Amino acid sequence: MSTDPSSILQSSLSPNETLLWSGQPRQGLRLRTADVFLIPFSLLWGGFAIVWEVMAIVMFFGASSAESSAPLGFRLIFPLFGIPFVLAGLYFIFGRFWFDRLLRQRTYYGVTNERTLIKTGVFSPTLRSLNLRTLADLSLSEKSDGTGSITFGGTASTFGWMFAGMAWWPGMTMFSGPVLDSIPDARTVYTIIRDASAKHP
Repeated sequence: MSTDPSSILQSSLSPNETLLWSGQPRQGLRLRTADVFLIPFSLLWGGFAIVWEVMAIVMFFGASSAESSAPLGFRLIFPLFGIPFVLAGLYFIFGRFWFDRLLRQRTYYGVTNERTLIKTGVFSPTLRSLNLRTLADLSLSEKSDGTGSITFGGTASTFGWMFAGMAWWPGMTMFSGPVLDSIPDARTVYTIIRDASAKHP
């Protein structure tokens, strides 16, 4: 299966549509602004959950005669209760980086003479279309190497930087709004979108 963005998006174009640009987010492991908070939090959460679970397992198997005399049902509650917290902690520490990387591998962006296209999804890809005729606020954030993000929308993009790249957590995309995240030569793409939009007064 082709992973070329233009080939992936070509089937979504209408007969009169021309693809002006296509690309993907930056690949590989990526640390974001939110990780300044998320990494310490995930280590605290995960560490506490793992310690809890170990203690619960020790109690279940009866580390002492006093613990082993407790009813089986009572001793079983605590190991079972801790499992979801351990899984969540491991996901916060490791899993979210894997999911974010996989999601970016399966994310494709395109700009046509009519729309901006965002096709993304790990298990069931969805295509989001932003009509250039009704294009709302457009903002560009750029790094020194030319990599940057283009955010669409008004209110949602105001605090979008706080939630950028957190699609690995359910519901977070509603805060960030549509975005072409971490694309190379972002200013050129930004100009392409603005020029194409200007042709649709």
